Amino acid sequence: MKKVNIIFGLLLFLICNSKLQGQSNDSRYFTGKNRDGIREKISVENKYLQKAQRNIELLRKGNASLSFVDANGNPIKNLKIELKQISQDFLFGNLSEEVVDLPPDEAKKFEERFTALFNFTELTVKWQPYEPRQGRPEWQKLQKKLDWCKKNGITPKGHALGWTHRAGTPDWLLKLPVETANDLFKARIQNLVGGFKNQIRSWDVVNEPVNTIPWEMALKDTVSEEAKIDDGSRYDTKNISVHQTLPWVANSYRWAAEADKNGEFILNEFYLIAKPDIREKFYRLMKELQRKNIPVTGIGIQAHEPRDMWFSPIELIKTFDRMNELGLPLHITEFIPQSSGNPITGDWRKGIWSEEAQADYAEQFYTLAFGYPSMASIHWWGLSDKNIWLKGGGLVDEAYNPKPVYDRLIKLIKQDWMTKDLKLSTNRKGEASFRGFYGNYQLTVTQSNGNEKSFRVHLGKGTDTNFEFQLD
Repeated sequence: MKKVNIIFGLLLFLICNSKLQGQSNDSRYFTGKNRDGIREKISVENKYLQKAQRNIELLRKGNASLSFVDANGNPIKNLKIELKQISQDFLFGNLSEEVVDLPPDEAKKFEERFTALFNFTELTVKWQPYEPRQGRPEWQKLQKKLDWCKKNGITPKGHALGWTHRAGTPDWLLKLPVETANDLFKARIQNLVGGFKNQIRSWDVVNEPVNTIPWEMALKDTVSEEAKIDDGSRYDTKNISVHQTLPWVANSYRWAAEADKNGEFILNEFYLIAKPDIREKFYRLMKELQRKNIPVTGIGIQAHEPRDMWFSPIELIKTFDRMNELGLPLHITEFIPQSSGNPITGDWRKGIWSEEAQADYAEQFYTLAFGYPSMASIHWWGLSDKNIWLKGGGLVDEAYNPKPVYDRLIKLIKQDWMTKDLKLSTNRKGEASFRGFYGNYQLTVTQSNGNEKSFRVHLGKGTDTNFEFQLD
């Protein structure tokens, strides 16, 4: 056993170091006043990435055993087995809903690029665009998007049921009595969660509760211009306490759980990485919600504010560690590094947001996030530069040609983090075993007479991984 552990440890070391070779650690791209400071940053970055790689090998994979018998129950030895992973349990996502409105030839390109990389998508149900006219929610549009997801095997998530940004409080709502607005808010949550529970299991129930004003204050607002980060009236929360925010958030989750007792209900926030004070305020809010047994089941971490910052791996892991203390799955909900040509900000890296910098940062961020034990999903915020929230934030260009970041993620997600083309043979007991990433697998067995037969199995964390097969 000691020898096996030594070999496995050596294997991990070789894997971790080989996979770090593609990530740029050129000292020219690090901030620092002297060479020693820069060398220290490079050392720290490599240490975090090596730990993430070890975690990926240890925690994102499982062991499985296969046994084969004939019709009489006798073990079949020397059976040739070819095994490949065909889907992943971990959720890698991106925005997709624009695809249903694209011309057919463009929609085909979008779909090909999306499905080659992602298995997960966020669909907006923000109140203003979902119900621009009172009493006329545009559920048919949502259903059209869900049909696309089903056709392509994409897991959907609803975003966002409650938000005190202008997009979350339609103009017509602000003209109603407070009591009526509250009743409609409850009905909206329960109609969406309950009405779509057979198609959407996961929801961002409340969006940005710490950085936006409480619900009751939003209903009194008559400002018509777009609220902006930091200076809009909806984002002026300097004097807002956790206890002022708590009631409307708690009610939102209670109502969602009443509509679907098996739903996944995420609380989503930005600035958790870049601003420790916001991180702590959010943490205190979550602790209060848990103290009241409010059914929040996941933590959503937005990763795009400030928009030009390359987050230090130290602050990133500090954020994950602090949120992990809440004992819930973590989700990267909005990630969009760019190739805009803007200067990189922050105190970790320097340079320009080029296509290569976008690819380097994405590889580093995905590795650190996927390598964090309680991370459950990573979601990019736009596929193509043709229709993108942040200039240059797409994975493909305006003609849907892959940018370097797309190719880099293909290698990570679909090559490095999937188990492909394993060839096994059963022993005299008719048994074989393998270690692979969690997900669905196709097994093709070839018998001594040349006959082939295929099976599908699911290797899941915490599930039975002993698979038995009988061949005719």
